[in-house]
Amino acid sequence: MASISSLGIGSGLDLNGLLDQLEAAEQKQLEPIVAQQASYQAKISAYGTLEGALNSFQEAVDKLGDPALYQSLSSSVEGEGISASASELASPGRYDVEVTRLARAQSLASDGFDARDSELGAGTLSLKVGDSEPVEISLSQEDSTLEGLRDAINDAEAGVSASIINTGDADNPYRLVLSSDKTGAEASISAVSFAPDDAADTELQSKLTFDKDSLGADDSAPGMHQSVAGEDAELTVNGITITSASNSVEGAIEGVDLTLTDVGETTVKVEYNNLALREAVSGFVDSYNELKDTMGTLASFDAESGASGELLGDATLRSIESRLRGTLSGGVAQGDFRTLSDIGITLQLDGTLELDDERLDEVISSERGDLAAFFSGGDDGVGLSDSLDDTLGAILDDGGLLDNATSGLETRMESLDRQYERTEQSIDATVERYRSQFGQLDSMIASMNQTSSYLTQQFDALNAQLNQ
Repeated sequence: MASISSLGIGSGLDLNGLLDQLEAAEQKQLEPIVAQQASYQAKISAYGTLEGALNSFQEAVDKLGDPALYQSLSSSVEGEGISASASELASPGRYDVEVTRLARAQSLASDGFDARDSELGAGTLSLKVGDSEPVEISLSQEDSTLEGLRDAINDAEAGVSASIINTGDADNPYRLVLSSDKTGAEASISAVSFAPDDAADTELQSKLTFDKDSLGADDSAPGMHQSVAGEDAELTVNGITITSASNSVEGAIEGVDLTLTDVGETTVKVEYNNLALREAVSGFVDSYNELKDTMGTLASFDAESGASGELLGDATLRSIESRLRGTLSGGVAQGDFRTLSDIGITLQLDGTLELDDERLDEVISSERGDLAAFFSGGDDGVGLSDSLDDTLGAILDDGGLLDNATSGLETRMESLDRQYERTEQSIDATVERYRSQFGQLDSMIASMNQTSSYLTQQFDALNAQLNQ
């Protein structure tokens, strides 16, 4: 609040300085409100930190509550030449796989042309893949070059890709190469023919001709020749022969996708994913201990420094900690496993959890179903994950403990904002009253000083007359 610089001119007193001191004293009424606002804001922030830790713990709880976790499978390969990926449809087992042939895509190469832009003339190329209907590709006079034909084939989406290679021959080095887009015998090109609009151009017509039925009859005859035969992959699984048009094989092992990369013998093992389950349980323990550490920090007190956590003595925090501890120690009411200690997890005196890795590995290997029932409950019971989920819901859901506590603090913050505004208005009014009174005082003293000066002059003049 700005001071009026004219105060004190009439009286000669430092009324501006006095007014500033009075205003500063009045402003101290705001300090308790500001301190209370900071305290509430710190608590709201602390509740947010606590909520984040609780959400992380809830995610770990949800993982253990998912029945699919206990049925998840993993695949491994002993050897080279195959990769495998198991789905939920797979069954645990060991499979001996021998790949005797990889699937290949067919390639055809034409007789040579003298240039890439060799003129072919307008006409129609007919392409037939497998037993499908032929695809007719028209070539206009403007695009009637070897390159134009290549581009027209690639644009036709006929299941065939075209390219031009340079063999380096002195005469006619350029050849048109056609490759099937897919591997396997059935995806091979079965017929190629080019019908030029000029019926007399029989040489060109013969260079772009192929018929699978004539393979091996006369390889020296003009036309397109097979450089790579389209073949199916061939493999055996536990001695059973399997063919596949692709090197990605589905169904040879139920629920397992195989990718073939080389010939040879390998072993594919499908087993329960113990690693994922172990990580889920250890993640549950770690997440709870991190939550416990967060709660301890928020409620901490340092006797030497006097520093304390934002939620020291907070009833909401104590209630949350008590509920979680009660749920964890309560265990479940059915099944061979009733408490966490049965599966190798013990509740320590400081409230943290400790995991016995050896016991957990034993449970996962030999008592997997009982472990699933303990956490997920199955169809007929309530597992620990269900109980914890209910407890965490009562804490984290709308209208839960944290939501109510935070809403209560926010309501108090709004009340403090209004109190701050009212107090600030009262201070302004008080300072304005002081300013008005100081102005009146300044005027009165200035008037008195004038009267005093006048009287002094009169007395001095009277004394001078009497002394004459």
